[in-house]
Amino acid sequence: MRKVIVSVAFLIFFISCKQEKKESSESVVEKIEMRESEWEILFDGTSLDKWKEFQNDAVGDVWKIEGDVLIYTPPSEGEEKKNHDLVTRDEYTDFVLSLDWKISEAGNSGVFWGVNEDAKYGTGYQTGPEVQILDNDKHPDAKAGTTHQAGALYDMVSPAEDVTKPIGEWNTMVITVNHKDNMGNVILNGTEMVTFPVQGEEWDAMVADSKFAGWDGFGKFTTGKIGLQDHGNIVAFRNIKIKQL
Repeated sequence: MRKVIVSVAFLIFFISCKQEKKESSESVVEKIEMRESEWEILFDGTSLDKWKEFQNDAVGDVWKIEGDVLIYTPPSEGEEKKNHDLVTRDEYTDFVLSLDWKISEAGNSGVFWGVNEDAKYGTGYQTGPEVQILDNDKHPDAKAGTTHQAGALYDMVSPAEDVTKPIGEWNTMVITVNHKDNMGNVILNGTEMVTFPVQGEEWDAMVADSKFAGWDGFGKFTTGKIGLQDHGNIVAFRNIKIKQL
């Protein structure tokens, strides 16, 4: 009788563990799916419906989709010279932005946030702080100081180190801007590059000590558009997504 009782107890325990394991696995899957659903796809490799050019409702031929990649190619010599910064149609306040970028040899570009399209501003960088994209080896801006190198909060905070991939390879960058916690952060290729305040006295002091000192509107817009910079060099992007906090 005792053996029977022990056997039944073991069977109940086994079934219970199996059920808990199943429920646990299902819970993990649900959580993963829920986390994935929090992301808004800004560029899926097929459409630019969520983008436009700065102060223009369309997207010019300088931005093209090739395969699943968004590529900016500067206009040929003799064509009209104007700014072709690309900006989101929607505005964002607190977010995590994830994307892959690939810069051309000796190339320069960047990612903005807090971009405002008021007519008195001529480009995205007049209002939007920039996370730098650069060929650290061959672009002269890299010699102007570490605050101009890839992964930097441009002209304000230097990256922790140079972790950029060789030209022709993809770099993965994750930018967090959180006004609730007064924290900005950049991770490049899995390495934390910079952490910084995004408002208040510390932010104002950083701006005052940069080339943006005295610029009307720079860094002033808590809510604004995400921007991809036209700096006159070929640059490519893919897998662009954002999660609002």
